[in-house]
Amino acid sequence: MTLQQLAVFLPAAFLLGASPGANNLLAFISATKAGWLRTAQSIAGRLAAWAVLVVLVSAGLDVLLNTSKLAFVALKWVGVAYLLYLAWQFWNADVSAELEAPEVSTLRRREFLTLLGNPKAYLLLTAFLPQFVNDASPLMPQLFMLGAIYLAVEGAAALLWVTAGTLIGAHALTPMRRRIINRTSAGLMGAAAVLLARTEKAA
Repeated sequence: MTLQQLAVFLPAAFLLGASPGANNLLAFISATKAGWLRTAQSIAGRLAAWAVLVVLVSAGLDVLLNTSKLAFVALKWVGVAYLLYLAWQFWNADVSAELEAPEVSTLRRREFLTLLGNPKAYLLLTAFLPQFVNDASPLMPQLFMLGAIYLAVEGAAALLWVTAGTLIGAHALTPMRRRIINRTSAGLMGAAAVLLARTEKAA
């Protein structure tokens, strides 16, 4: 990758990584309850899922998703089901007493599964990264390098959402306010599930 390509890739990757989405929304919500450090540590789950996707895309998963409607639809509905499950959890969360913040392992698992079940992530990798590939050089090393750079940018962008959630969560949250946050979070997760359900495979 030339310096000129990198100058285009970095800001584009940051805008994609910072855009509202299921994982950034999840990080924001988690930070209101678990604080900055725990939620920041959980971002490792998302980055691990991205790393898995980079490997899978490099191995040809993009070909499967672009040629098999069944594979795409199955992946999409798995993601929808998981987002609805998270929405149900937030809606029914107990706010009658001050609860302990979720463990890092729980938050990390949520981040991992949310990304892995989102076909938009696959479409991003298959449509975005190849634009910066040089046809004269071996493909896989380039994809791995681009993927590694994107992971770093995604992590930095995610921390912005974590910080925003932490600032809101720093204020004293009464049971009523916690219920409002939980119910709002449930609604946003449900909306994300609806948007994901309407995702169509790229032609």
